[in-house]
Amino acid sequence: MYFVRTAGERDLEKVRALLVESFHATYDDLHGKTKVDHLIAHLFTPAALKARLGRRDAEFLVADNGRNIGGVGFAAMSQVLTKTVMLHLLYVSPSLKRQGIGRDIFAELETCFPDAEIMRLEVEPQNAAAIAFYQTHGFIEVGRNENNAAGQSGIPSLIFEKPLEGH
Repeated sequence: MYFVRTAGERDLEKVRALLVESFHATYDDLHGKTKVDHLIAHLFTPAALKARLGRRDAEFLVADNGRNIGGVGFAAMSQVLTKTVMLHLLYVSPSLKRQGIGRDIFAELETCFPDAEIMRLEVEPQNAAAIAFYQTHGFIEVGRNENNAAGQSGIPSLIFEKPLEGH
């Protein structure tokens, strides 16, 4: 049984391992292992993960069963868009998919931003499983970004939004 809680500094090594495993499982076939390794090296350094923990306008969650981290979620208020929270990470260990862990993390993230009216995310256009998950949870496609990720990666993404309850 996995329980969703706020991530702490002691979780970061396990969180990074889960993100590395999930990124390779999700993106190697789409972009190649070398490009995925490059993205991981940039996005998930210990310093980058630790910086996310310290953000006051963000929520960093893990699904924990007492031994393992089975999933991770990170969302933060947009620095650009008014009353919009950006869902930056929602990953579940590949061996634990379809057990409700992603749903539980997402449900918790939805409640963490009382000033937000919209949740927004970007997703790889070929990541059919993620797109289906987000559509099931009320997101609709609102646009496209041709250059997602750092360094003008050339990796496109679809932009999805969902109105948050109570607004």
